[in-house]
Amino acid sequence: MEPSFWHARWEANEIGFHQDEINAHLQRYWSRFELPPGGTVFVPLCGKTRDMLWLASQGLRVVGVEISPIATAAFFNENGLSAEVAREGRFVRHTAAEVRLLEGDYFDLAPADLGPIDAVYDRASLIALPPDLRRRYVDQMARLTAPGVPLLLITLAYPQQEMQGPPFAVTATEVEELWSPGFRIEPLDDRDILEENPRFRARGLTLLQEQLYRLTRR
Repeated sequence: MEPSFWHARWEANEIGFHQDEINAHLQRYWSRFELPPGGTVFVPLCGKTRDMLWLASQGLRVVGVEISPIATAAFFNENGLSAEVAREGRFVRHTAAEVRLLEGDYFDLAPADLGPIDAVYDRASLIALPPDLRRRYVDQMARLTAPGVPLLLITLAYPQQEMQGPPFAVTATEVEELWSPGFRIEPLDDRDILEENPRFRARGLTLLQEQLYRLTRR
């Protein structure tokens, strides 16, 4: 999937993946990560999610990466934040209070671009990627995180033949195959959410499971 796909989605405002509300699972499970005050959370493929504001409200620093300049600008504008902007290597850095967004390609990141990371939050990143990019995504995450760093991963599982992604189906078996070489995997939750998501029923789904994991870098 080329970057042009995501640029086109943001330009057309076709962003059904965006959630206006703070993610309920983030609020429910984040306390288990026990991050120190002032710790840094990495949010890959962050879009304009307000989850970053919630994380900052918990006394944490947030660094996100987002390829679309439309999404990056919208995050600050819609939340009434004035950002300092500067070129930083391959990225444009936008900073306001405890949130720093790097406008550019996730796959271009180096550990030095992020600095030390204490945790990762992935609500809709892995499931945004087709199968041929998921191994590359996970390998990159392993390069960017140090041993012991935890990651909250949220995935969707459904019969892939019933709907064309994104979001794509990522089964528990695939999570194990992708992440177990470099991360310990702890399932946290597995819920049937089809009834509360009529837009997916309208697209033909007969089953939709939301699955949560805590991953820890080995």
